[in-house]
Amino acid sequence: MSEYVEPHWDRAALLTIDVQNDFTRPGAPAEIEGTADAVPEMRRLAEAFRSAGAPIVHVVRLYRADGSNVDRCRRASVESGAAIVRPGSDGAELVAALKPSSDVRLDPATLLEGGFQAVGRREWVAYKPRWSAFFRTGLEAFLDARSVDTVVVCGCNFPNCPRTTLYGASQRDFRLVFVPDATSGTDDRGIAELEGIGATVLEAAEAVERLPG
Repeated sequence: MSEYVEPHWDRAALLTIDVQNDFTRPGAPAEIEGTADAVPEMRRLAEAFRSAGAPIVHVVRLYRADGSNVDRCRRASVESGAAIVRPGSDGAELVAALKPSSDVRLDPATLLEGGFQAVGRREWVAYKPRWSAFFRTGLEAFLDARSVDTVVVCGCNFPNCPRTTLYGASQRDFRLVFVPDATSGTDDRGIAELEGIGATVLEAAEAVERLPG
């Protein structure tokens, strides 16, 4: 592996993408097939990062009821009354298995203003307005301030937000790790394309073994 793309596990952060009840629970209004099945591997990663004292950022979507901050492909639905990851709702919450403690609740005001909500030791939640966790957010500066140069990405619906986040990270010269068994919607072509831009692809168990400590 090239020295320019090899992950630095002692400078890695875990990014979980859109692992919220409305996208995960069976029968939820915007359920993404396969997300619930991937949650145990996401949890394995989160617990390993916590044990290692490594940073975790849970990146979420929040759709205002008037649709004003919603991407165009869902805006009409939300404007018509669809309640999807509505701020303050149970559907917008992180799935319970990913929370560092059961009493964690999202703070929509802080998140929608672009703040990073601390939910544990070296663990935060951040809001993104579109597919990539780096688009119109302070994530790059937040990670830089913590000496992170490697991002480990998992979460909900690979073709959209995890994939776009990985490409956004690549554009900013972060080293990339993608965990397919901890991500819904993965496909062989997408994984091959990620490898083509220097991403390291590992199953959750393999990634956990690479963490220091």
